[in-house]
Amino acid sequence: MQARTVVVLGGGVGGLTAANELRALLPPEHRVILIERQRDHVFAPSFLWLMTGARRPDQIRRKLSTLLRRGVELVEAEVTSLDLERKAVITREREYSYDALVVALGAELDPASFPGYADAAFNFFDADGAARLAAALKSFAGGRVVVAVTSLPYKCPAAPYEAALLLEDNLRRRGMRPRSEIAVFTPEPQPMPVAGPTMGAAVSQLLADRGIALNTTRPLSSIDPAAHELVFADGARERFDLLAAVPPHRAPEVVRHSALAATSGWIPVDAATLRTKHENVYAIGDVTSITLENGKPLPRAGVFAHAEARVVAHQIHASFGGPAAPTFDGKGYCWVELGGGRAAFANGAFYASPAPVVLLRKPGAIWHLGKVLFERSWIGSGVERALASAALRVGARLTGVKSAV
Repeated sequence: MQARTVVVLGGGVGGLTAANELRALLPPEHRVILIERQRDHVFAPSFLWLMTGARRPDQIRRKLSTLLRRGVELVEAEVTSLDLERKAVITREREYSYDALVVALGAELDPASFPGYADAAFNFFDADGAARLAAALKSFAGGRVVVAVTSLPYKCPAAPYEAALLLEDNLRRRGMRPRSEIAVFTPEPQPMPVAGPTMGAAVSQLLADRGIALNTTRPLSSIDPAAHELVFADGARERFDLLAAVPPHRAPEVVRHSALAATSGWIPVDAATLRTKHENVYAIGDVTSITLENGKPLPRAGVFAHAEARVVAHQIHASFGGPAAPTFDGKGYCWVELGGGRAAFANGAFYASPAPVVLLRKPGAIWHLGKVLFERSWIGSGVERALASAALRVGARLTGVKSAV
């Protein structure tokens, strides 16, 4: 059999899963190369716990090399360009030829592009920003806490609403809630609009039950750091004492400057196979653009990157002579942490016709435990990962929810 080389770009959830799955599927004569510029894998779903002080930075970080299957070649380098005609990936040090390419470079945070952001807002979508917010919370003696969405799209659709719920819990536990006000501002018409009106209403109710003011259809234009005010597109202003804001997102520069990108900068892919318009080139996760039947985009979330990575690994294996491959079904799930050891859980079919069908499970301790086990299944020790994965599979059978691992 002719030896082939698969190059995977990005060591996040999608890239890590794709590389490991490919190594498990492909015969040893085939090479699997993972290129990632960061040495560590940082578990983004735990940023909200980091934000409230429930986690330390070292608890959500692991060396990427310890999470890869034996036989995956890890290259620590920054990708500078893609030569799709020659089937080559160029880094600052050298280039790598491929027979199949998986682009899993994620979405890039761009806080500097939003006026006033850097001088006024805490970026809880970033590990350092979440840690700084945790430090600020320790000395916060009350006032107006605002969670704001600067622009669309952004990854993890539940994140700003979950952040508001966890901040409320933190202030309540510290006795600061009676002297604090919490508000959410978003340009969206409702929370998580792609999931439909029922889901939006359920999340809105979670916020209302805790006295969190939800302000929808409020697009921002800038932040005034000196006045401690949000400035909206219509000229209105809202003050804040503590601001946690979702930063603008964009596709990575190497993607935007490649032939893979659409005018939006994101990579359009086939919804079932994750193939791009270029032969033997696939893209998964936050860097992709998939339009659902209702005209809305598939949310950018790690759960989809994870599932897509497995599908792509099988697609590549099939193209190398393996058995027929499964396709991506658009099913996904997420937790909505409420604090106090409780969480809600949403799961749904996003490829359903004519619109996604999403169910939000009643909040409880069992769902919070599931989120903890999910975290441990990714970045725990070897024994922890095995035990947590087994527990999640058992929980999936008992609850009827698709396994998270």
